[in-house]
Amino acid sequence: MKSKIPEPGDRKRPCCIECGFVAYMNPQVVAGAIPEQDGKIVLLRRGITPAYGLWTFPAGFVELNETVSEGAVRETLEETGIRIKTHEAVGHYSYANAGVLVVVFRASVLGGKPRTCHETLEISRFTADTIPWKELAFKSTRESLEDWQKLK
Repeated sequence: MKSKIPEPGDRKRPCCIECGFVAYMNPQVVAGAIPEQDGKIVLLRRGITPAYGLWTFPAGFVELNETVSEGAVRETLEETGIRIKTHEAVGHYSYANAGVLVVVFRASVLGGKPRTCHETLEISRFTADTIPWKELAFKSTRESLEDWQKLK
């Protein structure tokens, strides 16, 4: 592999000098959900890096053979033990310096018993007035929660 600008193209990419294969380095899709129940939302304190110990909503990488919404449902169950139903998207968030596209949904809690896992230190419920704004994990976390508030 050699870094070069393939034809047609405008930026350097890893290219095989023997067969011409171009390795496109594209962002990964992250699916997230803001689970709502009884006027509160569920947030978790991250137990992994990056942003260890900070608050966010359940989210993770979308797998092949699942929709973005299905990924949000699966990640919420894996990280919190809570079963949800997704609704409309709160928004999508991407940044030039981050290799992800984050899609966040409003969601209703259907059931399940909250529990932590290796990715989750703590799970808590917050009203819009008690969100821990100074302890949020990512720019996308803050922007999603701000957009969620506008939907209320």
